[in-house]
Amino acid sequence: MTLIVKAVEDSWADAMAELDAALQARQVHPTRAVVLVPYAQLMQQAKLAWAAHTHAAGKASAFVPRFETTMNWATSLKDGAPSNAASPEDIRLDTALDALTAASLLKRAGLGAQHHTLSGRLVEAAWSLARLAAAQPPSARLAWGALKSQQLGGGMESPALAFELAIACIALAWAAASGYPSDVLFSTQPDLLVVLSGFQTDPLTEALKQHHGQRCVTIQLKTPLEQGTLSLHTAQDLEDESHLTAACVLAHLAAGRSPVALVAQDRVLTRRVSAMLSGKGVALRDETGWKLSTTRAAATLMGLLRSAAWDASTDSVLDWLKNAPAFAAADVARVEASLRKLGVRYWRFVPSEMAELASVTSKVDTIRQTLQSARPLSDWLVALRAALEASAQWAGLAGDAAGARVLAALHMADEPILAADASLTSHVDPHLSLQDFTAWANQALEAASFAPDHPPVAQVVILPLSQLLGRPMQAVVLPGCDEARLPVSPEPPGQWSASQRVLLDLPTRQQLADDQRAAWKYALTAPHLDVLWRLSEGGESLM
Repeated sequence: MTLIVKAVEDSWADAMAELDAALQARQVHPTRAVVLVPYAQLMQQAKLAWAAHTHAAGKASAFVPRFETTMNWATSLKDGAPSNAASPEDIRLDTALDALTAASLLKRAGLGAQHHTLSGRLVEAAWSLARLAAAQPPSARLAWGALKSQQLGGGMESPALAFELAIACIALAWAAASGYPSDVLFSTQPDLLVVLSGFQTDPLTEALKQHHGQRCVTIQLKTPLEQGTLSLHTAQDLEDESHLTAACVLAHLAAGRSPVALVAQDRVLTRRVSAMLSGKGVALRDETGWKLSTTRAAATLMGLLRSAAWDASTDSVLDWLKNAPAFAAADVARVEASLRKLGVRYWRFVPSEMAELASVTSKVDTIRQTLQSARPLSDWLVALRAALEASAQWAGLAGDAAGARVLAALHMADEPILAADASLTSHVDPHLSLQDFTAWANQALEAASFAPDHPPVAQVVILPLSQLLGRPMQAVVLPGCDEARLPVSPEPPGQWSASQRVLLDLPTRQQLADDQRAAWKYALTAPHLDVLWRLSEGGESLM
């Protein structure tokens, strides 16, 4: 064990000793205490640290405090409590459902004509406010929303900002009127609440600290003072940086350093490196994942929907056919050759009188026609499943990990949940056109993520920079350290202005920069750290 990895374990030992002292000073039994950790991966690490502490202290007791995240704690309490039905219009942090609610709210606000372009922005704004709204006690949430809404409109009277003001006000009202799974935490009464601080401040955790008052203590995991071996690597471009990153990881593994942390600073590069390492037989644990819309499974489903449009191009229909097992490859190739020769650009102009095309085109048109008319969302899900089955694509999606995630994101797994529970969509428009449904599906897949199954023991862990805290990694490889992916001053997410972020208590640019610097400082304490960046991208120089 290196001295620096031991330093990480020592920081856990100090934190557990501080926790034990707090329990003894307040005469609280360990099982009556809840310890909130910054993120889920630290729950098991904290349990191991507590076990090591009690063993070192010679304590025979096996009693363990509850090590939880706020989300995990709320879920466990909700599972054991009577079910309280949520309002259909609550923010659910599920794009498939929230996109429908956003479109409905925009139409009721007189912005129905713009709902295709504004619903995504409304969901983004509402989600950024949901963390703040959830941090308000349920009884005070509406008053909080009314006050913030009044303050928010003060600097946005200009007609040029009409859409921005409308989105901001609707998002704030939506967030303030919603109930959240974490609301149950405000009714809990642990004898002691202990907060293990991370790099970032969580509004809900801060609210719970205030709510529990004297029954709450805060413990900080100390950053090791020693710095490890730092190696700097300059790459020419993305391809060069990908190969250098993979080489750094493999070098650490060859030297017996495992696990290695691969920081997902650049998701495109990380996916390339992940593929390279997988090809070498390296066991990977990806804790970040990537956009579900970029998977082959998502492309398969969206290809069917796009080919069903009335103005679908010949190319889009042929692309779908090439991925549909119901159509023989030889038949598709023959149809493609004929249509290329004829120069038919749109599928609706394909001549139906050509006998050599009829066997394929008639079946294609039959499937496409089932997806033409407007209908309720639940009926769309049923029709889409039928079309996928008719093209022999359903079984492939259901049997694939990414495909199953695609079906789940659209609530199509097993029996469609939206068909079974009409209350979830009772507030949305009764009928959606094919264009509306396609946009809804695309938005849901763009927002969802996919991560492969984790191996039992991982040699490489892919994680965000902020989640190195408390993880005894033998080495850290940090690519993407250029001005675009690791800026000195991070760009705050969302469309909120600097003054609005202050007003709404959203993280400011300075706060994000401070959090990033704290995470960077912690990364420098890794036993072995490789920092990589590229000199150019797309022909432009990078710092």
